[in-house]
Amino acid sequence: MTILDNTNFDTEIAQGTVVVDFYADWCGPCKMLAPVIEELGNDFVGRAKIFKLNTDDSADIARKYGIMSIPTVIVFKDGEVKEQVVGFQPKPALAAVIERNL
Repeated sequence: MTILDNTNFDTEIAQGTVVVDFYADWCGPCKMLAPVIEELGNDFVGRAKIFKLNTDDSADIARKYGIMSIPTVIVFKDGEVKEQVVGFQPKPALAAVIERNL
């Protein structure tokens, strides 16, 4: 799973459907969500790109998108925010969010 940061964030979200999991290493719900995000990355290969972004390491990006609670998952389409989900979500719920934004 690719980790986004200040050097690659804008480039990676610019085209197509991109899902970004905003997380922190110390966050319990983030740790619960990690395997779900990993599975979704495999499930959506070729249809959506799925990344993680550590909010501690890239606080400026987290601020830009108003991340107040983690985990937060944002779906981008061609660089624009299409949908945002806060807190742990089960795989079927997140898959549905991604599907409707493809």
